[in-house]
Amino acid sequence: MTTPTTDRSISRAQRQKMPVALDVAVEIAKHNGVCIRPIVLRRLDVRTGQSEDVNVPCGATRETVCPPCAKRNRYLRMAQCREGWHLDAEPATTPDEADEQQRWLIEFRADVQAKRDAAERNGTPEEVADWDEAITGIDEEIRAAGMRGTLSGRNAGKRSRSTRRRQDAPDLPKRAMNPTTLGRTFTGANGAVYRPSMFITLTLPSYGRIRAGQGVPVDPSTYDYRRAARDALHFSKLVDRFVQNLRRVAGYDVQYFASVEPQKRLAPHLHMAVRGTLPRAEIKQIAAATYHQVWWPAVDEVRFEGEHLPVWAPRADLPEGGTYPDGQDGDYLDPVTGELLPTWDEALDQLDQDDEAEPLHVLRFGDQVDVQGVLAGTPDADQCIRYLSKYLTKSLGESLDTDDAARRDHAARLVEALRYEPCSPSCPNWLRYGVQPKGAKAGMAPGRCRGKAHKPEHLGYAGRRVLVSRKWSNKTLTEHRRDRRTWVLEALGLADDPAKSDPHRYLWKPVPAGDGDVPSLALRLLRMVAERQRWRATLLARQAEAAGRPVPDLSAIREAA
Repeated sequence: MTTPTTDRSISRAQRQKMPVALDVAVEIAKHNGVCIRPIVLRRLDVRTGQSEDVNVPCGATRETVCPPCAKRNRYLRMAQCREGWHLDAEPATTPDEADEQQRWLIEFRADVQAKRDAAERNGTPEEVADWDEAITGIDEEIRAAGMRGTLSGRNAGKRSRSTRRRQDAPDLPKRAMNPTTLGRTFTGANGAVYRPSMFITLTLPSYGRIRAGQGVPVDPSTYDYRRAARDALHFSKLVDRFVQNLRRVAGYDVQYFASVEPQKRLAPHLHMAVRGTLPRAEIKQIAAATYHQVWWPAVDEVRFEGEHLPVWAPRADLPEGGTYPDGQDGDYLDPVTGELLPTWDEALDQLDQDDEAEPLHVLRFGDQVDVQGVLAGTPDADQCIRYLSKYLTKSLGESLDTDDAARRDHAARLVEALRYEPCSPSCPNWLRYGVQPKGAKAGMAPGRCRGKAHKPEHLGYAGRRVLVSRKWSNKTLTEHRRDRRTWVLEALGLADDPAKSDPHRYLWKPVPAGDGDVPSLALRLLRMVAERQRWRATLLARQAEAAGRPVPDLSAIREAA
């Protein structure tokens, strides 16, 4: 028999050994798949005027933050991958015909644009501003009428360089593009038709010898941490180039579902499920010919470090609240000479004018390229889907929290190599090399970038962990989540009320911290667990009825009795 916690005869040590009720509630919530960090939102029904507090799952994708939400997100990604991988029919992507109201809005927009252009030619800025305001309102009406896209177009020119391929990169074959997203079919000897797909794994090149099974360099002094850091920073761009080359060679609009994961050596690598198939030799040829050039200013010379850092000087205010073309309200100066550091656009202009300039960095894939053919409905397909989503609940840098001193030191050296590497045009690290970041502002300092790439848990990779092409399943992740909700409601015998699904019926707002009407976390978890258990019992009962089995009694009260 357990001792009650109110018994003062027990010692402090015995009391400390007793489990905490809130911790037990959290563990029970995890066991039942209930979010342990629910967010309280106040929902107002605009029709009835009634309001209620709703516990909304936090939606975390990392297991260290909220295991139930991370597991739910992983299963959702698995369903998304499975639904689009082996399609045998084109996803519907043809836009609907415009109605009369939409056509009239476009014609009206054209008339207003013509009057705005005429006012600009006549040199009447006040009238131009009035027409611009009217155009903004019409564009909002166009979006509200159910049309996507914009009619304004690109306002600023796009900087580009020569697209001529490097001499050290092999050429690739190019096939005529077919307007399809489906791969080829093959007919077997028995007359069965097969439409195979691919599972591709791409890795980055070697930066030095690695101890087998440990993922740490044999000699850290010869390991190229700088190159490893730059490859991680721009890995997402290299993946984009691979997809472009893959589509050119395949001759159709290749669709893919990919995930980025860390290797033991802490370098990112890619697993990609591809709809359709190509010869393995061509895939390896595409990987070998794919590269990405980073045309950024040079960072070979460190101009400012330690206490010798650029100083901020505000610019003069423009009349009538105007702004400078580059969006800055000041500049960084050399603290000794007072010389203005070149802005980001000026640094790129100097780079464009130099005919002998070389890219800051060139990325390529490594020699290890794995290609597997996969058929729909086979155990291999399920295994590949599980492998694609295996590490989605973990961060790239989760291996930093390890008891292995060699791995911990290896990760620390990589993070240190990333510290002063510019991660983007707006990274404060550009000041270290004498260039103002894009959109520079006061308070910037080298080595203090708040970008995602510089955080240890991301190991330099700031891109998305899951990459899905637009026509993979022709559904967004929200639509896949809605499909799962519909299935659960149907299994529970509940009808989805269209009125409650109306996005304009409810107004949502966060509940401020310290609100006295919000129950404690423990009480909210208990209510959510009870509701989840009730749903599960109903679902199991309906499944048992459908199979002709006796209905199980899963009530915790009955067990206690």
